[in-house]
Amino acid sequence: QVQLVESGGGLVQPGGSLRLSCAASGSIASIDVMGWNRQAPGKEREFVALIVTGASTKYGDSVKGRFTISRDNANNTVYLQMNSLKPEDTAVYYCYVLTYGSKIYWGQGTQVTVSS
Repeated sequence: QVQLVESGGGLVQPGGSLRLSCAASGSIASIDVMGWNRQAPGKEREFVALIVTGASTKYGDSVKGRFTISRDNANNTVYLQMNSLKPEDTAVYYCYVLTYGSKIYWGQGTQVTVSS
């Protein structure tokens, strides 16, 4: 089992920045991929970014060039640095991990609201 605790969401003006954090605990050695998805009201959950153990990253088209995912393996934490935020980035952001055994675990979600 892996437990995930997210933090860092909030209200920000368009053009602003936020950094989300997600701390993992439990069966840490089993974690391969860490990432973020998001879900806006009335929309399906959308892929945002992921990072694998070897630090290779992948981003959704809507966030490329604005968001950066990073991983601190010593502290079992994944970060999402979000810059140049737009109102359409407003969503609940969910952290997840994928284990070597192909199990997926989700965080509880953190709200990000981009509004003036």
